[in-house]
Order: sequence, then structure tokens, then C-alpha cells
Amino acid sequence: MRKKTFAVAALLAAVTMPLSACGSGEDSKKPVSVVSEDTSRKAATVLDTPFEKPDLVLTDTRGRTYDLRKETAGRPTLIYFGYTHCPDVCPLTMNNIAVAVKSLPKAEQDKLRVVFVTTDPDRDTPAELGKWLKMINADFVGLTGDFDTIQAGARTLGISIEPTTKDKNGKLVSNHGTQVVAFSPKTDAGYVLYGEDATVEDYTKDLPKLVKGEKP
Repeated sequence: MRKKTFAVAALLAAVTMPLSACGSGEDSKKPVSVVSEDTSRKAATVLDTPFEKPDLVLTDTRGRTYDLRKETAGRPTLIYFGYTHCPDVCPLTMNNIAVAVKSLPKAEQDKLRVVFVTTDPDRDTPAELGKWLKMINADFVGLTGDFDTIQAGARTLGISIEPTTKDKNGKLVSNHGTQVVAFSPKTDAGYVLYGEDATVEDYTKDLPKLVKGEKP
């Protein structure tokens, strides 16, 4: 069962759209932003009102303090909230991005920051995150920490996450939105959203523009 939420202008500013995630539940939050055109057939949703980068200070896979704003300032950055025990959406999304990143010139790969913030910090220790991300791309940044802090940061991007719970079969699941948010190196603002349907080809096509802070 899955969910996520964001708004598009084609459905007006007051409409909330159901989207996918590893979990279940309904998001009662209002839409996070509005775009000026119908983007229903596009992987990328370019926002008229970009997001401010979350003021998150968490712990990276080396056990060190990681100040998100400071560490990614002036760099093209992709942020995704998920968890390592996710059976489908999270590994698919991160692997899609990883394949696309490899198509960039080395200099652009070095500039880009891909940040995975866990929604299941009790299980996703720094070591666990590091082991999982190493199988995808060892250069990706994994962050963990206090759940309330992570949840508050996600909410500033209109992404709903909930504490890990057990489903009817006793399996632990983490309910979370599945948007990938791209931040411009020019403004440090989150100006593009990707849903879980974004493919390797979509990211491969858009990343050369995103690393320059251009619209895809």
C-alpha cells in the first residue's frame, strides 16, 4: 500500500493528489506548491514557488554530523525520503538515479549531491545506511537521526512521513511520500519534483540541466 501528495495547477491550488509510497494512509496537509502548466505527461514538475532547503542537521553514514544546508550549498542536490527495508519504490528510485548519474561527466558527478534521508531511523543506523547505499552508489549521502526532526524537515517540502508501524501481518512498514526534490545550485531552492514513475531515461535526460540549475 502506498501514498504521496503534491499539487499541480491543472487541478487547481486546492486539490491534493494521491501518489505512491512504501506504506499507507491519507495526507491531510494542504498542497505544497503550484505549477503554471499541465505537467501530467512529464516526469518533472517545475514549481512556480520553489521550496526552501530543509534546515536539517543529521548524522551521515560515517557517524558524523551533517548540516544539509551547509554541506550542499551551491551544489545541485537531489533529496529523497525513504528507508532501506522498503521492498520496492525506494530501491527502484535510488537505482534509477544512480544509473542516470553515471551518464554524467565526472566533473558533474562530483558536483552533484544525492541525499537519502531515512524515514525509519530506528533500524537505519549510519552503518546500515552506508551498507545499503554502497550497493547503489557509494557517493550518495545517507542521513539518519531523530524521527521528529526528519519528519519536520520532510513537511517543509510537502512530503508526508509517519512513524514506522506494523502492518496486519506484523511486518514493519514506513509510510512516506515518494517525491524526489531537485535543488538548484544557483539558488539552493527546490524547484523541481519527480514522482515514483520517473524512469532512468527521465533522470538521464534531465540531470545535465539540473546540475546547471536549469529547468528540465
